[in-house]
Amino acid sequence: MVKILFINPVIREEDNPKHIPYGIALLAAIAINDGHQVQVYDANAWRKGDEVLEQVCAADDWDIIAIGGLTTAFGYIKKACKIVRRINPQTFILAGGGFLTSMPREIMDWMPEIDLGVVGEAFVTFPVVLRMFDEHKLIKIPLDFQKTLGIIYRKSNGTPVLNGVRPNIPNLDALPWPAWELFPLDIYFANSKLLFSEESFTSKRRLDVNGSLGCNLICRYCWHLGTTGDMVIEENEDGINDVRFTYGRNIRYHSPDYIVNMVQYLRDTYDIDFISFIDENMMTMDAYSKRTWIFDLCEAWIAAGLQPTCRSKGIPHDDSCKGVHWGGTSHATLHRKESLEHMFKAGCSQLVYGLESFDRDILKTLGKGSTREKNINSVAICQSAGINPIPNIIIGFPEETFESIRNTITALLELGIHAKPHFATAYPGSEWYYDYKDSIIEQYKGNLEAYIADLGDATKITATISHRFSAMELLGLQKIVELRDLRLLELTQIHWNEADQFMKPLATPKTSFNMVKKKIQAPLAKVVG
Repeated sequence: MVKILFINPVIREEDNPKHIPYGIALLAAIAINDGHQVQVYDANAWRKGDEVLEQVCAADDWDIIAIGGLTTAFGYIKKACKIVRRINPQTFILAGGGFLTSMPREIMDWMPEIDLGVVGEAFVTFPVVLRMFDEHKLIKIPLDFQKTLGIIYRKSNGTPVLNGVRPNIPNLDALPWPAWELFPLDIYFANSKLLFSEESFTSKRRLDVNGSLGCNLICRYCWHLGTTGDMVIEENEDGINDVRFTYGRNIRYHSPDYIVNMVQYLRDTYDIDFISFIDENMMTMDAYSKRTWIFDLCEAWIAAGLQPTCRSKGIPHDDSCKGVHWGGTSHATLHRKESLEHMFKAGCSQLVYGLESFDRDILKTLGKGSTREKNINSVAICQSAGINPIPNIIIGFPEETFESIRNTITALLELGIHAKPHFATAYPGSEWYYDYKDSIIEQYKGNLEAYIADLGDATKITATISHRFSAMELLGLQKIVELRDLRLLELTQIHWNEADQFMKPLATPKTSFNMVKKKIQAPLAKVVG
């Protein structure tokens, strides 16, 4: 059997660790079920520094050290791989997750310590690679990755080779539950509180659950990275395999019984009182299932005795409340009052809405399918169901104008909402990233890797993709939106108009091989394995 060490990278050092790495916990469970020896070093939870990481790497004769995460963890992953290679020169380093799938060729060039990367969905690819290692050890056969789908590996001269895409698994219920027991749950439980609702803020033991993979929308800023059937691998103009992201979708979700049985186990084992659904968009699943998935999930939740007593008895929530509250994600055009009322009854306390903007023209360009009116109405509909809506607002869109900013502020005033907007950011794997990649590289003086490293701080303004506003102007506009100050906005516009004739666009879109703006659906496997 293979001896594996997983490293969970530090992410957002300015914030407390609140979420167990769901993907790593799932892959750890898959490896354990196959009989491999698994350990986890949760650098994000422990925050012990590089010296402890060195001690962990030297603590055993690891066959494989596996590391992965989103692009926002790129900086730590790169540093950790250098440490791993220095301490364990013979250990095989395996990487995966969004940071690698979004740009596998660049990552392999920037990080020569990585021996092999899992590209896209890893549920089948990872155990296949482990079995190859096992056979390699037992009968001393050389490792040959030429026919292994879903990976990027190195030839003997170090040149990376990207193989074909691995089909997505059709049945998510075939997956085991995550291996929570390998992680320092006491640290995560100590950071259970989320300032989203009374129930989540008073939570003492919260864990995450992912009920689905997929989203039918084509939001320009969003990335899916193969897990939603959006990724294909084809030869580029140089005859070399590269990733291409498309509007293709494989919508998949766990059965309500799978989810409820898992939550029951978590309550019985860890005494949890809150579940955060980290699904990309729960309302997509409700719509895709013809309005049955959410209803069945809520019914199963109540039948299993997970419904909080404040909801079953119709009384205010307090410390004596028993049961499991939960929160998740919604969408202004896909939610229904009937679904929301059922979710409230089952214990839902908050839903995050990516409203982004309240300007009609901006919303038309986003691919969300929403309108100003639906965004405004969504807040009232959610609140009327008893659920707290959490709005996400963005400024700095490519087509952003003073008028679009004004429309967002007036809507915030109308709704009585205070929001500090995020900046429009082109994350690798998104349509924005490929459209504006050349402009991003120009803003970082030719150093794309420096831009990727900057994405680790979500509050930082990085490369702008606005056609009209610079970083300095967006920083000021962010404050004006936060203050909801229409007077300051008007003064700024008057001053800006005098300089407008001398302004040149900072960012201009361009077509890219890596983004195909049509539905090309990645394959689904017939069976798992």
